[in-house]
Amino acid sequence: MQKVILLCLLISLSAKAYNQIIKGTIFDNKTKEIVYSASVYINGTSVGTLSDQNGNFKLDISKYRSMPLTISAIGYYSTTFKDFQAGKPLLVYLNPKTFELDEVVVNAKAHPLQRRENLTIFRNEFLGTTSNSLNCKIMNEDDIRFKYSSDRDTLRAFATKPILIENKALGYYITYFLDKFEYDKQSKSYFFSGNIIFNEDSTKDEKRKRLLENRRKYAYLGSRMHFFRALWLNDLGENGFFVRNTANETLSSDKIVFIKDSHTKYLSYHTNLGISYYTKQPTSFVIFKKSQVYFDASGYYDPSLISWEGEISRKRIADQLPFEFFIK
Repeated sequence: MQKVILLCLLISLSAKAYNQIIKGTIFDNKTKEIVYSASVYINGTSVGTLSDQNGNFKLDISKYRSMPLTISAIGYYSTTFKDFQAGKPLLVYLNPKTFELDEVVVNAKAHPLQRRENLTIFRNEFLGTTSNSLNCKIMNEDDIRFKYSSDRDTLRAFATKPILIENKALGYYITYFLDKFEYDKQSKSYFFSGNIIFNEDSTKDEKRKRLLENRRKYAYLGSRMHFFRALWLNDLGENGFFVRNTANETLSSDKIVFIKDSHTKYLSYHTNLGISYYTKQPTSFVIFKKSQVYFDASGYYDPSLISWEGEISRKRIADQLPFEFFIK
């Protein structure tokens, strides 16, 4: 409990030190016309707003100053800003999505059996296959289109609108802006990327509140967020994590964390890493794409710089929690 309080204080102090309100205007990069009703948000949180009829927006990002700002809109690719200054308005130019829908040939009317098969693949790889995924529903599956590569080994998915998900297991309504989804049928490997906004179930039922609290706690323990928060506090062992290199040597936090300053840390090591969570041998694995992976006290990390294998990778959208979540 003391560690949780310390982590909350760290984030609170960081928020006070970096109090900021970001303003800006959003345009179509091709036509230069304004884009209204675009979502402006901190990816992985419930912190966000919409651009107005003049394309303008204003958002308080005090609590998440170290995290990038994301802008998404229907019909456009999302864009992310990692470096921005308070008091200096952002001019945002969104690129229209250019995938050719006439090439996305797998649709409900022409190929109903194949589409059902592809939707099953998509649900399993996108939502995951944990118990929470069974109580997760994609509300607008008709907006998802599929296309096979020429060798018919790689399935790609496109979403003409944000994917709307009701997660009854954890009590969240999720909006997901899908940028890319690929599934290789031969290797059974997958990759998807995008941005996510959470809205919490505002239930008044005390019994359901307790149930959701327990489920969220279970989803959090052993998760990526849990790992990076423990790593930030230099407290892996007390949180049940052990990190080993390819020689099966146990590594302490100081061997794998590069500290730039009090607000900036990087996960860094010269080989991939195995992670144990209350097990003798690693059940999850960190695969580095870059030599240094930025992370912060909230548990945020740059997902483009790292990939996961093993048990921890089974927790996908159905088990994802907003960065506002803390164990009570």
